[in-house]
Amino acid sequence: MMETSCNIFVVAWCFLLFLIHAILLMSPMVESITSTTKESPNATDALALLAFKQRNDPFNSLSTWNHTLPFCRWQGIMCSRRHPLRVVVMNLTGLQLAGPLSPFIANLTFLRVFDLSNNKLIGQIPPEIGRLFRLRYLYLGDNSLEGEIPANLTRCWRLKVINFHTNALIGRIPVELGSLSRLERLVLGINNLTGSIPNSLGNLSSLTVLFLSRNGLEGNIPEELGQIKSLSIFNIQENKLSGTIPLALYNLSSMVIFSVTQNQLHGSLPLDLGITLPNIIEFYVAYNQFTGPIPTSLNNASRLERLELSSNRFTGPIPMNLGRLEGLRYLNLENNSLGSGEVEDMGSLSSLTNCSLLQTLSVSGNRLRGALPTSIANLSTNLQELYLGMNQIFGSIPSGIGNLFNLIFLGMSYNFMTGTIPEGIGKMSKLQALALGTNNFSKEFPSFIGNNTRLFAMDLGGNNFEGSIPSTLENCRLLSQLYLSHNNLNGYLPKQMFNITTLQILDLEANSLVGSLPMEVSNLKGLRILIISKNKLSGEIPRSLDNCFSLENLYIEGNFFRGTFPSLSSLKGMLRMDISRNNFSGEIPEYIEHIRYLEYLNLSYNDFEGEAPQEGIFKNASAVSVIGNKKLCGGSPALLLLACPSQDSKKQRRRFSRRRMIAIIVSSVICSVLLLSLLFYYYIRKSKKKHPEPHLEMNPLEEQLLQISYGDLSRATDGFSQANLIGVGSYGSVYKGSLDCIGKIVAVKVLNLERRGASKSFIAECRALRNIRHRNLLKIHTVCSSIDCKGDDFKALVFDYMANGNLEQWLHPSRDEQYQSKNLTLIQRLNIVVDVASALNYLHNSCEKSIVHCDLKPSNILLDDDMSAHVGDFGLARFLSEATSSCSQSHTNSPSIKGTIGYLAPEYGMGGEASTFGDIYSYGILLLEMFIGKKPTDEIFNGSLSIHQFAKMALPERVMEIVDQRLLSAEAEALNESQTPINAESKLEMYLISTFKELESMRGITKVYIGKRCQTYDVLAQGS
Repeated sequence: MMETSCNIFVVAWCFLLFLIHAILLMSPMVESITSTTKESPNATDALALLAFKQRNDPFNSLSTWNHTLPFCRWQGIMCSRRHPLRVVVMNLTGLQLAGPLSPFIANLTFLRVFDLSNNKLIGQIPPEIGRLFRLRYLYLGDNSLEGEIPANLTRCWRLKVINFHTNALIGRIPVELGSLSRLERLVLGINNLTGSIPNSLGNLSSLTVLFLSRNGLEGNIPEELGQIKSLSIFNIQENKLSGTIPLALYNLSSMVIFSVTQNQLHGSLPLDLGITLPNIIEFYVAYNQFTGPIPTSLNNASRLERLELSSNRFTGPIPMNLGRLEGLRYLNLENNSLGSGEVEDMGSLSSLTNCSLLQTLSVSGNRLRGALPTSIANLSTNLQELYLGMNQIFGSIPSGIGNLFNLIFLGMSYNFMTGTIPEGIGKMSKLQALALGTNNFSKEFPSFIGNNTRLFAMDLGGNNFEGSIPSTLENCRLLSQLYLSHNNLNGYLPKQMFNITTLQILDLEANSLVGSLPMEVSNLKGLRILIISKNKLSGEIPRSLDNCFSLENLYIEGNFFRGTFPSLSSLKGMLRMDISRNNFSGEIPEYIEHIRYLEYLNLSYNDFEGEAPQEGIFKNASAVSVIGNKKLCGGSPALLLLACPSQDSKKQRRRFSRRRMIAIIVSSVICSVLLLSLLFYYYIRKSKKKHPEPHLEMNPLEEQLLQISYGDLSRATDGFSQANLIGVGSYGSVYKGSLDCIGKIVAVKVLNLERRGASKSFIAECRALRNIRHRNLLKIHTVCSSIDCKGDDFKALVFDYMANGNLEQWLHPSRDEQYQSKNLTLIQRLNIVVDVASALNYLHNSCEKSIVHCDLKPSNILLDDDMSAHVGDFGLARFLSEATSSCSQSHTNSPSIKGTIGYLAPEYGMGGEASTFGDIYSYGILLLEMFIGKKPTDEIFNGSLSIHQFAKMALPERVMEIVDQRLLSAEAEALNESQTPINAESKLEMYLISTFKELESMRGITKVYIGKRCQTYDVLAQGS
């Protein structure tokens, strides 16, 4: 029986050993302790470390923890000398350890230093940690631990440091912590702890550091804390504490750092503060409700380096003896009620000139009054921040302020300062923020600001600066915020300013800026806020604004912008948009209702039309304003717009509108025909005179006009940049520019002298323009014949800038221009016809020598702001002999005549000489093109079919089929209902038939000799 029992016992024991071995084999870390177990039968610490690694090392940061090394040599591990193979230090800070903290740490019973700070640990602090009775230093800060602080930490009676800062711990501070008599540092800041500060903490007689900041602690500061005579750092800032500070705390002579900022504490500071805290280095009581004066005894705290009293209710003067604190580096007294309202308030700044280490000085937001003392220039050269804003300072900035060459931030906004900005500020090479807004500074905007190349924020708004914004701002390549609003700035927006690609906020509101918003605004891809409202800006909003992908706030109200508002569909983060009080037309862009985060939209007082959208922000009528747009209809009922007409009413309205349109067109055509008839009657009378009218002798063009250099033109056009290029012709390019000497926008035609014939074209244009002046001829301002920057010949002519481009762009808009809905009404076309005829009459009959233009075509007819036509480009012009009759001219200045195919008279192609009738031929082609809407070189005109034959074939039954349909549709949309008789359309058709017949009779003589052209002239005078 005994033998059987022994066998069973042996088998059972073997089975148990096998089971233990199998369980150990299941752990992936079993091999890592092989060497350890061979060295010692006690592997408790090694197993605890391996369990910790398995649970808290997902990124294998502890790669050295394996069997190749004894565990006492593993990373971050130190073992005891008296007790080999027992861990006493575990320092694993900043190794990306993660997960809930392993409770097996409690098996490291010899542990003295436990540092797992700056990792990614989560979950609660395991209560088993209270079994580490030898623990002295516990660091678990900078993790994501949560839950309550274990009360059984008091079992670790040898603890000297507890550091749990920057976690998410909740609950109250355990009262039991007051029993840790050896505790020297208690750091629980930046958590979510609530409740009050336990009175028991006053028992921590060895405590030197108490750090409880940025929690939710409430109640009063316990008076018992005044018993901790060794306390040197006391930080309870950013809580909800109230009441007064116990006087006992002010008597702790060992105090070095005292911080109670951002609470709800009140009372006054002891008058003997500097005596009771002689060793204080940093004193912070900001953002509370302290009252009374600043204690003058602070000058006794000779070690004081940082004094923070801001955002309280301190009153009285700034102590004059603060200058005795020679070690003072930081002084912040802002946002109090300091000052007596007397002029000597600023004298206290003079005493601070003795603080040679001072780096930050702020007295803004008080009631200090007086002028800045000149001694401000003698403040410490170490000064980096100077804030004097929101006081009652008057007078000018001392010129010696440039001595503070290490300044990084300078703030003097919201005062009553006058004069100019001293040039010394431009010498502050380290300046990053300049705030001088809301004062009374005047004169021109300081151009030397461009020397502060490190500026990232500048506020000069709310002053009286004049002149234009200097281009030198381009040098501030790091500028992020620019405020120039509410000044008297004028001129154009400098394009160079839009090269500051770092700009995020641009505020130019309430000035007198003119011109358009440059297309270069697309460079500001990080722009978040654009405010250019209440200026005199005009033109159309560039489509390139769509490239400002970060734009959130757009304020352009109160200007003269016009045209259709462009599609800004890329600006998906837009929050607020105000484009009111401009001249925008067309329909409200559809993309606006799809801007997801838009919370405010003001479209009022424009000329928008059509049905108002109903989706997106338009659902919230309180966030949208559309008043003053009389052509809008529909939308949300809360917008109070009229209902849009139904389809039937639209058809009826269109029918009545067409009738009224026809009546207006007929009456306008009759008036225009009469005007043309009178004009050409006058022309015929003039052509019959035997002698021309006396003409004043004119000086050469170069002597009449303003002298101008290549450099002037280069500056006016930004170096002849592509952004200012508005056209390219046969012999040169035309640029838009701004000439300061005449104070207006001009067009600069630069000849390409490498092109054969360009020099002759320049001479011909100068000769033609030398003695001619007419309201329908393009006015020349000056010419330039000089040398360019490369030493090559340079020739250019300077003309009036025509805001509406040329006739070609209106008759045949390109794809890029079609979105602008360019179209000419019948009245506008007839006015252009009259203007061109008037110009030709002047050239042919009213000049001392008749001038033949030789290149009359839509691209050479320019349109000004009022859509008046001006004939330009006299590069091919010819003078006719005075002795030659108008019907048999044979003399020409050149044996070869050039022009544009389609508009060139046929006889010129067969060697014929220049004549006035060549211009009349081109004029007839131009008339047909304007009414038909097709170029003479259109692809449908090939072979024997020409534009005048095309018109002839449509006579008389199909004349309405070939008329430019845009001509009638534009009129139909613009006119209201009419009671015009229904036969008005037939009258219009009869008129067009008659007109085309007369034009055809003239144009049809393409193969007849010049001698028969006089009859054609008569036909044009009688019918066209």
